[in-house]
Amino acid sequence: MPRRRNREKQPVETVDYTDPEGNVLTLRQSLSDRTIRKLNKPHRKDAASAEDVWARRNEMLFEYLVVSWEISGLPLDDQKMLLGRYRMADSREQAWVRETIGRHVERHLPQLHQSA
Repeated sequence: MPRRRNREKQPVETVDYTDPEGNVLTLRQSLSDRTIRKLNKPHRKDAASAEDVWARRNEMLFEYLVVSWEISGLPLDDQKMLLGRYRMADSREQAWVRETIGRHVERHLPQLHQSA
């Protein structure tokens, strides 16, 4: 079996968004075609409620797009820590993140379907 070469990761292009409290959410500007296909794939609605499907899609968008999130001067860039922090966020914070990601997708990733 051929060995994979260790590819150096190219720096990802990002966009910063600042909330009213000065926290900064950094989102990747693009996704691979494979990731876009995965995100656009219809979810099995019979396996969960519409609300569960909506929540999972929002988490998937968060996981794939968020590079870092600086909150009160503390930068987070570990994927598990980021997702955990998002899940712990209050409803106002989560709404801001969802709306910010929604606007970002409209502007930078129009090929990504908005509906769950």
